[in-house]
Amino acid sequence: MPTPDFSDDPPHAGAAPPPNYDQQGLAAARTRMANERTLLTYVRTGLALLGFGLVLIQLHPVRARGLGYGAIAAAAVAMLVGVARFRYHSRQIDACRVPGP
Repeated sequence: MPTPDFSDDPPHAGAAPPPNYDQQGLAAARTRMANERTLLTYVRTGLALLGFGLVLIQLHPVRARGLGYGAIAAAAVAMLVGVARFRYHSRQIDACRVPGP
């Protein structure tokens, strides 16, 4: 049975990280970016609901008026929830940061 060739592995695979490697800082940065992506998802959903509501109001002003305004209200709620969640989690991320050596 031939042995597998791992020559394309990076040279530092399995080695200790360099001394200036800030694992906690990188983890905090990844968490902040995930929080920002989640905020952008809430904004994208809100904009889609807003567009849907405006289209309903324009196409059927009499019959779909309630649904259109409901979609616009849902868009506002989605964006407000997204901003509130973003601010809450940003404070949580900053609060759990442990001072370095």
